[in-house]
Amino acid sequence: MKQTDNRVESTLLRRINERRLLEAIQRHGPSSRAALTRVSGLTAPTVSKAVDTLLKRGLVEELDPAEPALGRPGRLVRMAAASAAVLGAVIDAGTCCVVATGLDGTVTEKRTIRFATPAGYPALLDAVEEACRTLIHSSGPVVHGIGLSVPGLINERLHEIVFSPNLHLLDKHNPARDLETRLGVPCVLVQESDALVLGEWLSGDARGLDDFAVLDAATGLGLGVMSGGRLLAGHSGMAGEVGHITVVPDGVRCGCGNRGCLETLATDAALVRLIGEKLGRTVSLDEVAGLLHTRPADFQHELRTVTEYLAIAIAAVINIFNPTTLFVHGVLLAGTADRFARVVERVKQRALTASLADCTIVASTSSKRQGAVAGIIHHLTNACAPSLG
Repeated sequence: MKQTDNRVESTLLRRINERRLLEAIQRHGPSSRAALTRVSGLTAPTVSKAVDTLLKRGLVEELDPAEPALGRPGRLVRMAAASAAVLGAVIDAGTCCVVATGLDGTVTEKRTIRFATPAGYPALLDAVEEACRTLIHSSGPVVHGIGLSVPGLINERLHEIVFSPNLHLLDKHNPARDLETRLGVPCVLVQESDALVLGEWLSGDARGLDDFAVLDAATGLGLGVMSGGRLLAGHSGMAGEVGHITVVPDGVRCGCGNRGCLETLATDAALVRLIGEKLGRTVSLDEVAGLLHTRPADFQHELRTVTEYLAIAIAAVINIFNPTTLFVHGVLLAGTADRFARVVERVKQRALTASLADCTIVASTSSKRQGAVAGIIHHLTNACAPSLG
């Protein structure tokens, strides 16, 4: 083998080791070098060299343990929280937000900017850019990148949003590419359901799980699946669009143009629409949440309808993908314990008994903000080296 080939293999091996340590820190939290040696399976000298490289690249930082142990305590290595930053931007129907955080992925309302979704793409891009510049200016540490969570179908081969049923102003655009040109900061585009999966995996209740799914039942009905530690993407990156399965052939018109799609009956947006139709006026999600709290008996038919169809959607995911855990993201049903319990009871009537026995159904505690941040952190981790999982 040529000497140059040896150098290439040596460089790749170092990068793989660096990625392994990043994943260990993300999974186990701040850890000493000795602890990283144990959990990674690498030798102590290899861990030390890799940590030094990650420190120089600004991806991790060291700190003293909160409670010093006997003898000379080892310093803890953590994802860079004080010395580096990333931004997460959520583009959604109705409201958008941008948040700044460290590479530990902790999001706070204090470092979040929210604004109403503009009516056109140029105005949207201007608003997101302005929020990003404000947070970049106030962040202090170097900003390593921006993750954009967006609704719709992202074709990874074409590198654009080919179709966004609930936010058509995104059709045929790539806001991440456009923002990167404007800001000079690396930006990555992440479909919102995949972002929710990454958020659960990196900073939520799915840490340590390699086979789980997230069903987003908020505006649309999107599905993200982690299988064997990898995001399920499909041929062009557009897998998971369960919301556009036809369940009522002559039903209401969906944002995709077809009639009777599952998401027209199984989401928070569907419940808001049904209650608005009953009241004969337009209502907001917040107003519906209040009505369901104060006058639940007045809307039992609408609640039963959406509960039934959300249960059908959950059962379909369990039957097809057999996840260890299914996280359901939403507000009106998934965000309320008693309503969600009724959904789960209906799932028992719809799912295969054997598949359901292997799956835990829980309401997601993650957010789209966390998902957008997780998207850029995942990208930075992938940039180290390819996954061997």
